[in-house]
Amino acid sequence: MKHNYGWVVVSVAALALSACGGNGDPQPLVTVSDLAAGSYVVSVGDANTPVVGKYYADAAGNRLLVLADSSDRASQLYRREAGKEWVGVPASDKDVAVKLLQSNTLVAKTVDLAAMAGSYTTLVATGTVASFTVQTNGTIVAGTTACKLAGSLSAGTLANTLKLSLTATGCGTTVPASSIGVATVDADFAPASLRLVADNGAQLVDLWAYRQ
Repeated sequence: MKHNYGWVVVSVAALALSACGGNGDPQPLVTVSDLAAGSYVVSVGDANTPVVGKYYADAAGNRLLVLADSSDRASQLYRREAGKEWVGVPASDKDVAVKLLQSNTLVAKTVDLAAMAGSYTTLVATGTVASFTVQTNGTIVAGTTACKLAGSLSAGTLANTLKLSLTATGCGTTVPASSIGVATVDADFAPASLRLVADNGAQLVDLWAYRQ
């Protein structure tokens, strides 16, 4: 999928921790430049070969930065709950400082939960498809496929997203048994109707769901 983004350069500096010795070594520190409430396109890495990312922020201080690989699948996630520290998934064993040099603002919309009701399929892994239904109240009901995805969607505070709680059984190691995250409605991922991005604190999953 091709994107026509105005590229935004982000410098990501990994700072090595000094050896402290003994027990109680500090956890790696993750920092990400703050943006005002809204939804943004960003990029990281080399300005000549940037990696695309989406940055979501709300007025309460919640933040989410999702970076993608060359296939547009989420490869790294940084999130922050209001009043807490940034968390990276997968985690780094070194301090990470993500400095946003520029940002491109996207149109911020509130996702209508009831409008997302319907039947969906998603490719969980090579050769593994999962079907599920989203009810009008946001409940996710697993379909008849061997891989069972269930959980719930609810109103989100981040623009263009819904809150996601997801459970998976029979899906192999590609999807965590239990994870939380967001469901985004984004024309950049059409014809997918929903993009489910979630993690369990260690593993990240990115599922594109197609309405049936």
